[in-house]
Amino acid sequence: MSPTVIGLTVFAAVLHATWNAALRSGVDRLWFITVMSFATTLAAIPLALLLPLPLPKSWMYVGVSAVLQVVYSIFLAHAYEYGELGQVYPIVRGSVPLMVSIGGFVLAGQRLSSSALLGVTLICLGIISLASGAARAGKSVVLALATASLVASYVTADGIGVRFAGSAQSYAAWIFLIYGALMPLAFLLLRRGITVDLRSPETLKALTGGMVSFLSYGAITAALALGKVGPISALRETSIVFSALLGRIVLGEALTPRRILACMVVALGAVCIGYAS
Repeated sequence: MSPTVIGLTVFAAVLHATWNAALRSGVDRLWFITVMSFATTLAAIPLALLLPLPLPKSWMYVGVSAVLQVVYSIFLAHAYEYGELGQVYPIVRGSVPLMVSIGGFVLAGQRLSSSALLGVTLICLGIISLASGAARAGKSVVLALATASLVASYVTADGIGVRFAGSAQSYAAWIFLIYGALMPLAFLLLRRGITVDLRSPETLKALTGGMVSFLSYGAITAALALGKVGPISALRETSIVFSALLGRIVLGEALTPRRILACMVVALGAVCIGYAS
């Protein structure tokens, strides 16, 4: 990989862990991630207006992906109600390549290489370590795994839909727009109303988190346009390690040797699967 691709990928990884840290720090995390969606919607509007519409065959996948991302956002917000960033984030990030690999083996008969098998084993061991010995571990782990299954589902839908779209950027912009319309609606269905005070520090933090999320997506998209998917996917999983560090520095979470080792094991497992893909 070129230095540019490496820089973009690591930058995206840091940003992804950062907006998750911001979400975890929120007082009302469902409200926080809903307000984040306002920022991503505003950022996506110019792209949707300037780029050509996605081709007709991709629209079903655009809709499916947007709906799955709304449900994913709700589950992620709830997962952070019960678990720390340094626990929930590695389980979510590590479980996605794990589920995609196992799903490909079970549903499509895809053989797992020795590297992928090693990755699956390492992720399982790391998740078991992260799941044990933590307060309210049961709920946080179940919610984290459910969140990961939703991520794996919309990633799979995007992998198919973007091939039919004609433009990956346009495809993503319209997902952001539809998601931005559905997320506040989902919030209103779960709560009685939503209040947004633009002068509130919490609102500004949530809007900033949304922009950081959008920049993270833009950075990884740029990296994928310049480099190979496997190595980039592997390097992107360094976000797992960054999440543990941010959890300690920003949120004051415990950073025990056991947690550090578990995060590194999950990250290494994801790297092995990334290079095998």
